[in-house]
Amino acid sequence: MRLWHEALIPLLPRPQLLGQHREAAALRGKGWGKKHATVDYVFTHPYYKLFQFHLLVLAEMERRGYAPDPLWHDPLYRGKKLPLLETIKPLPVTHPLYPEHDDAYLEACLLNLSQKGILLPKP
Repeated sequence: MRLWHEALIPLLPRPQLLGQHREAAALRGKGWGKKHATVDYVFTHPYYKLFQFHLLVLAEMERRGYAPDPLWHDPLYRGKKLPLLETIKPLPVTHPLYPEHDDAYLEACLLNLSQKGILLPKP
């Protein structure tokens, strides 16, 4: 699992964008709190930050004409197999959403993508 740097979301090819949706959905669902070296930093932040990140992915999907399940726009929604959260504290949007998504992380993401044959311009 990996969350791409948020600046790359509008540039991601279709498979990576849709994969990002699946990964964000999985993390919001049964994956929340499960150890994974690449995304452990997500669990050190409030769940609402992951929701905000997922909204960026959903917006890009919709901009491209995809129709993700509108239930994902609900911050309490955790997927079909889990009950809704009872409550969640909204947080202001920060840039970047995750402080770990700094310039070094952007470079690491671009390198990772280039190793997959995906060359993106630096945003």
